[in-house]
Amino acid sequence: MSDYKIIFLDIDGTVLRPDDQIENSTKTAIAEAQQKDIEVFLATGRPLHEISDIAKELHIDSYIGYNGAYAIHKGKDVLKEPMKTSTVNRFLTIAEEQGNEMVLYTNKKNLFTSMEDPEVQKFMKIFHMNKNERYSSENLDPILGITLIKLSENDPLLYEKVDNLHLSRVRVNVNGLNHCFDVIRDTVNKGFAVTQILEYLNIDKESAIAFGDGMNDKEMLSVVGEGFAMGNADPNLFAYAKHRTTEVTNSGIYNGLKTLGILR
Repeated sequence: MSDYKIIFLDIDGTVLRPDDQIENSTKTAIAEAQQKDIEVFLATGRPLHEISDIAKELHIDSYIGYNGAYAIHKGKDVLKEPMKTSTVNRFLTIAEEQGNEMVLYTNKKNLFTSMEDPEVQKFMKIFHMNKNERYSSENLDPILGITLIKLSENDPLLYEKVDNLHLSRVRVNVNGLNHCFDVIRDTVNKGFAVTQILEYLNIDKESAIAFGDGMNDKEMLSVVGEGFAMGNADPNLFAYAKHRTTEVTNSGIYNGLKTLGILR
C-alpha cells in the first residue's frame, strides 16, 4: 500500500458529470480513500457557499474555493486571499465599457453586475447559484474571485493587461458558456492553495494527488506528486498532468486511484 495522504478534487467535469450527477464509482472511490485515512478536499472555482450539497453527498468537510483564494480544513480557515480593490475596480470599468457582465464572489454572496441579462440568468441556472444579489459599489466585503460573462473574442486581452493574472474559460463541457471566463491570479490559484495546505498539514507533495479537467486546474496538477487530467479535460491540460484517466462519465476518479493502488 502506498503512502498517499491527501486528494484534491475539482468539481465540474471531474466529480460532477455534465448532467450534474455524481457517479456511484466516484462516491465509492472517495469513501474508500477516506477509510484509509486519506484526506479529501474539494478544489473548485465555485464559491464555497454554493457547494454544500455536493460536499454533504460526498461526506467531505475540507475545501478550496474561488480558484484558490479561500481554503477551509475541517471547519477552520487555512487561507484567505482577497483580490486587490484596484483590480476589482478596473475590471468593473472594463466590463461597463465593453458591455460585459461580471459576478464578484464574497464568502457569503454572488454579486452580479446585472440580474436580468439572459446570459447571466443562464449562468446562475447552470451552476445552481442561489445567494445572488446585484453588485453595489457600497459592498465592503472582500472580493475573493470573479467570473466574467458575455465576453467577445478580443475582450480577454483587455482584462489580462491588469496586474499578474490570466483568464481561464469556464468548464469546457458546458455548452453555451464559451464566453465565460474565471479570473486566475498568477500568485493565487488552486496550486498556491494546495501548496499552502500541504505545508499546513505537514504533507509532502509526493503524498498528494489531484484530479482536474480545466485550465484553472493546471497549477494544482503541477504541484502534487500525482496529477490526473480527466479524459474529458481541456486538451491543453494534459501537458500539466502526470497521468490521464478516463472521463468523468466513465469512472475517471475511481480508475485513477486504482492505478495508484489505493483502490482494489
